[in-house]
Parts: sequence; structure tokens; C-alpha cells
Amino acid sequence: MRFVVAFHWQDNHCCAIFPAMSKNTDPAAGETGENTTHFGFRDVPESQKASMVREVFDTVASKYDLMNDLMSGGVHRLWKDSFINELKPRPGMKLLDVAGGTGDIAFRFLKNGGGSVTVCDINYEMLHVGRDRAVDHGILKNINWTVGDAQKLPLPDQSVDAYTIAFGIRNVTRIEEALSEAYRVLRPGGKFQCLEFSKVVVPGFDKLYDTYSFKLLPEIGRFIAGNREAYQYLAESIRKFPDQDTFASMIRAAGFERVKYRNLSGGIAAIHSGWRI
Repeated sequence: MRFVVAFHWQDNHCCAIFPAMSKNTDPAAGETGENTTHFGFRDVPESQKASMVREVFDTVASKYDLMNDLMSGGVHRLWKDSFINELKPRPGMKLLDVAGGTGDIAFRFLKNGGGSVTVCDINYEMLHVGRDRAVDHGILKNINWTVGDAQKLPLPDQSVDAYTIAFGIRNVTRIEEALSEAYRVLRPGGKFQCLEFSKVVVPGFDKLYDTYSFKLLPEIGRFIAGNREAYQYLAESIRKFPDQDTFASMIRAAGFERVKYRNLSGGIAAIHSGWRI
């Protein structure tokens, strides 16, 4: 039996990324000349975003499944099943699941025949929830829990067969650095796969989705989780994430080949993938 809890604290905290960065657009950053990035619809100094994101997820960690149910109408469970089916787990396959603290992807991977998985998340509270869930479900072997930064992964070069990140990359400060790290830790022939909220492609549906996201979701979050602001940020972070084609271009720029994406539920979410050849 193998049940390892490994905590690797990093000085630079983060677990998601954003493409658009401006300089000196935030008054607080202007005094020091520090670059800014997005925190929802706000521009904030890059050095502050990670702690702000961490505070959001500290707040919602215990209700993370409920959060995803609210944001997707419960469909996220089907999306994750499809995500794992596309990954095609096999015995001996070694997976790194980033920003997967509560274990949703890791559990599915092991259940569908995967070899072993390391769950890496910047947020200890999320990992704590995941470890408890693993024990409750009797998942006590072939799974490691590691506190780590998506932009500075605590793993050796070319050490895993697959890299997944689900609903996490939009929260990272620098997407390019996280993608570069994904490429670094993958072995030649390894697969990168990302599941993320994306841009609605069905005409007319985008307006209904906006109404739900910005009018209803924050109020539901206030009622259910007692935190309207966290859900407001999560809705805004989806809109600030690059569209499908832009993100695919970023994956290619990181060195991946055979890059493609598949829309889910009219583009509410999308599965992106690429290979390290």
C-alpha cells in the first residue's frame, strides 16, 4: 500500500495563467513599475494575484463540488468523464494532475485503469479536501498529494506520461510559464490535456449564459457558500480567459504538436490537447 503526502512549498505561488498583461495600469503597481495582470475584471499587480486567488479557493474548498455544480449546472461531471475518456488511461501510465486538489480527475484516472497519479495544487485547503475524499472512497494507493506551483513544478524533467489541468489554468498568473512547465515535465510522447471554461459559440446562448453568470451565480454563491465575491470573481475569470483558438496557439508556442480542441456544451467548456513529440 502506498499513500504518500508530500508538501513542497514554493516561494512563488500560483496555479493558473492569463495571456493579456499590461504595464503600470494599476495605480498601486504604477509606483513601482510592476507589471499587472487580471484578477477577474480588475487589474492587479502580478505579485498579488496568487494570494488573492488562494483566498478565493480557501473560502470555497469545502464546497468545491457544489461550486462546479452551480457553475455548470452539474454538467461538469460529464465533462470530466469525457476528459478522462479522451486521455485513455492505461496501466503503468504516470499522470501529473495540476490544480486538481479535490481529486476529481485523479480518482477518475485511477478508476479507469491509470497507473499512478501525483495531484499538485498550490492550495493546501483544496488538497486537504481531496485527501479526505480519497480516504472516504478507499483510494489509498498510487496517489500522491503535493503542494506546488504550476509555474514552477516540483517534478524532474521528463518524469510523467501525461499532464492534466481541469478548471485551473485560467487562475494562473502567467499561462506561458505554466505551459512551459507542462512541456518540461512530460516525457517524449507524453500528452498535455486541459479542461477549461471557454467561449460560447452558439449564437444567442452567450447572452443567456452572461445573465446566469453575472446575475444569478454570485447570488447563489452568497446564499449557498456565504461568499458572493468569490463567485463573482470565478465568473469574471472565465470571461478573461482566451478563446479556443488563442489558447490553442499558446499551447503550440510552448512546443506542443498535434494541438487540437473540442468544444463541450456549445463552448461553455473545451478540452485542449497537445503532444510532446
